[in-house]
Amino acid sequence: MAAAVKADGYGHGLLWVARTLNADAFAVACIEEALILREAGVSRPILLLEGVFAAAELPLCAHHGLEIAIHHPEQVRMLETARLKRPLRVWLKIDTGMHRLGLEPETVPAMFQRLRDCPAVVLDMGLMSHLARADERDCKDTLRQLNVFETATNGLPGERSLANSAGVLGWPQTHFDWVRPGIMLYGVSPFVDSLASDESLQPVMTFHTRLISIKRLRRGEPIGYGGTWICPEDMDVGVAAVGYGDGYPRHAPSGTPVLVNGREASLVGRVSMDMITLDLRQHPEARIGDPVVLWGEGLPVERIAEAAGTIAYTLLCGVKARVRWEAVG
Repeated sequence: MAAAVKADGYGHGLLWVARTLNADAFAVACIEEALILREAGVSRPILLLEGVFAAAELPLCAHHGLEIAIHHPEQVRMLETARLKRPLRVWLKIDTGMHRLGLEPETVPAMFQRLRDCPAVVLDMGLMSHLARADERDCKDTLRQLNVFETATNGLPGERSLANSAGVLGWPQTHFDWVRPGIMLYGVSPFVDSLASDESLQPVMTFHTRLISIKRLRRGEPIGYGGTWICPEDMDVGVAAVGYGDGYPRHAPSGTPVLVNGREASLVGRVSMDMITLDLRQHPEARIGDPVVLWGEGLPVERIAEAAGTIAYTLLCGVKARVRWEAVG
């Protein structure tokens, strides 16, 4: 298994994730992320999913023993002209239908041979692609991509890798030699039609804060910037110390759930930079200092993402540096 730990471990902290996971290898987006791991003493294989961006990165990759994806003929040319102290292991990335990165399938045999003839590349090369719609359980595009991948790599030696999180959980025929799970490692469902608990996943991150104020407001009084939410009756409104300056989505609408003392309450009014306001009508026992969970244990991040019209990846990766982290367990 090559664990995807890019984007600061999907917002969980790159080094903490790498030291916690018992992965055979790690996958990152770029050399900067790989060097953080190497400088921290992480010795397991590291794959650069986007390969190198410039020829100047190749000596660093060789020095640190990094593996690189090759998705464009220009990268092949870089390797052919490079003079490295030791050869690199590369993964030939094929565009099987996502049409983002990858070599055209019909060019794979020729590119594979060019790399095998290149002194800067070890003979033990890998073959990979990426699934575009595996999160849709009934979408036939995944099977079409699988067919393209198998056809393009037919007869070529080397380990193969195709499955992302959705492939791991929903498409066993895509597993091959290496799987590259990402979002599922952090306790989030990769599917469009399920929550983490449906896939026997547990959230890794719990984003929480506390109530810092409770006000008794009268019917008809507006809440927050723009007065977009009006109290329908005399009611208690709580203020929690979190906002878009911490990574909570500004576009989360009124009605977005939070947990107050472990029970659901609703966001009301606009999200501010440092605060949100909450409907406490069902929480007469609430007091200043009580815990408020934004997502995580007891409240799947997928629900917040759906309410805010975004995806869980964005929320996890968007938590800001000023948020205090605490590792538990």
